[in-house]
Amino acid sequence: MHLRTRKILMTTAVVTLFLSTAAAAQPAQRVGHPPRPKDASLLVIGHRGASGYRPEHTMAAYKLAIRLGADYIEPDLVSTSDGILVARHENEISQTTDVDQHPEFADRRTTKMIDGRPLTGWFTEDFTLRELRTLRAKERIPEIRERNTLYDGRELIPTFQQVINLAKRASRSRGRPIGIYPETKHPTYFDSIGLSLEEPLVRALRRNGLDRRKAAVFVQSFETANLRELDKVIKVPLVQLIAGSGAPYDRVAAGSDETYDDLVTPAGLRRVALYADGIGPDKNRIVPRDAGGFLQEPTSLVDDAHAENLLVHPYTFRNENVFLPADYRSDGAPDDYGNAFAEYQRFFELGIDGVFSDNPDTAVEARRDFAAARD
Repeated sequence: MHLRTRKILMTTAVVTLFLSTAAAAQPAQRVGHPPRPKDASLLVIGHRGASGYRPEHTMAAYKLAIRLGADYIEPDLVSTSDGILVARHENEISQTTDVDQHPEFADRRTTKMIDGRPLTGWFTEDFTLRELRTLRAKERIPEIRERNTLYDGRELIPTFQQVINLAKRASRSRGRPIGIYPETKHPTYFDSIGLSLEEPLVRALRRNGLDRRKAAVFVQSFETANLRELDKVIKVPLVQLIAGSGAPYDRVAAGSDETYDDLVTPAGLRRVALYADGIGPDKNRIVPRDAGGFLQEPTSLVDDAHAENLLVHPYTFRNENVFLPADYRSDGAPDDYGNAFAEYQRFFELGIDGVFSDNPDTAVEARRDFAAARD
């Protein structure tokens, strides 16, 4: 069940009363699925940590995201050959580690079919955790984030347990909940090679006392079947990720013609609400861009999702010109910063519930500005 209030100072008694009342009022939706309160605060989710400032999915990136005010940190989860969940954006690791500089692993470079497409490189599932820990992380997009390359080679690949431990320590030391927002990457593929992601994820949550309604945890996936399965076994809120195009690969593999476009219709959102508590759409599905990159009129997606009591956490907000709408770009180079604050305000005004941000400090300050303007 989703803790829709997410207000840090709310008393336990009020939360308990709210949740129990909401559960009774929504029998047609996910069990325990409460309505979204009108005063829900905006969450700032450190996208792969503070990946605008440090190589993504490193402890340095997660620690910095927390220091910059993120409410949640997001580890994308893939598996090692010995079944350990580690944080990488993809299971192919040549772009995010120095694996190509390790001659002892040269023979592990291979080509695989990942979600129906051939991909060549080195894959986490071909390494034990012990072997992966000999590698060092590096910046994924050095042409845009050259300053981040200063930190290349300084960080190991973290395990999911390390991320959980960090969130726990930071929650205690900072006196506020620091949540985790794990994503299962390519679950159909990992199922096909006997390294299912869901069972170790559930075990980790339970082992750490996090499989409970009030835990600061969301679990997300671009696929649908694994979320439906998780809905039956864990209590934490689930979020259906929705790409800007294409289809969930589990539906493709099953021979279905259902696409992400189908999921964002009122009928599709109604189906999502049966197993999930929120959606994480590509932000262009909320405010589309024209061929020149300029923002168009917003769609009804936020209102349609809220009508089904689904939270809306769009992705990904970044400061650099190359990622911003043309409306908010500066006159500088693609890697220069534009008016990211204006983009946040545009989306906040539409009633979203949180943002995935590579620059959590910018998101936190934009949230502060938005709150001040409303008072």
